[in-house]
Order: sequence, then C-alpha cells, then structure tokens
Amino acid sequence: MDDWIDIASANDFPPGTRRTVDAAGTQIAVFNIGGTYYAIEDLCSHEAETLSEGTITGLEITCPAHGARFSLVDGAAISAPAYEPISTFPVRIVDGMVQVRDDRFDG
Repeated sequence: MDDWIDIASANDFPPGTRRTVDAAGTQIAVFNIGGTYYAIEDLCSHEAETLSEGTITGLEITCPAHGARFSLVDGAAISAPAYEPISTFPVRIVDGMVQVRDDRFDG
C-alpha cells in the first residue's frame, strides 16, 4: 500500500493522545508520545486482542487483555505472554496533517 492516510491535524492530536484508523483492512493505532508519533498494528500478537486501549508507560504499551508489553518504537514483544513482535508503521507530518501508511508489502 503506497498511500498515506490522514489521521488528524497535528494541532488536534496533542501529546498523550491516540487515534486509530483502518488501512485497507488493517487497524492501525497512532500515538503522540511527547510530540513524537508512533504507529502499531492494533492487534496483540498473543491472542489477537485490541492494543489501542492499553496502558502506555514510556514507549511501551500493555495489552489490556493479558498484560503483554510491546515497544511502540519497533514492535518488540517485551513480556510474556507475547513472544512475537507486532507491526509498526511509518508516520509523518505533511502540511500540519499527521499521516500513516502500511508499508509491509512494498516491493
């Protein structure tokens, strides 16, 4: 998928907030952590639970269902019961708009 998807105006997406978007069937969660944006697939690798409502601590998110922790930076699984990483996605700001794209299948 080559298309960037608008998430929100950077002015309407302050630090400490999160948004989700559907990118061609993939749910992506975007987080503003201290003015830096991170995007992950909104799906826990342990049991396919939604991650976006999990607790954020530093640059980690905790799955609200089973407590697995993941890095928002690179998607690494940090604690059991998850052992597989989650997907992360590029985020950019263009003309004041926060955008994300699913680049997993780029050739």
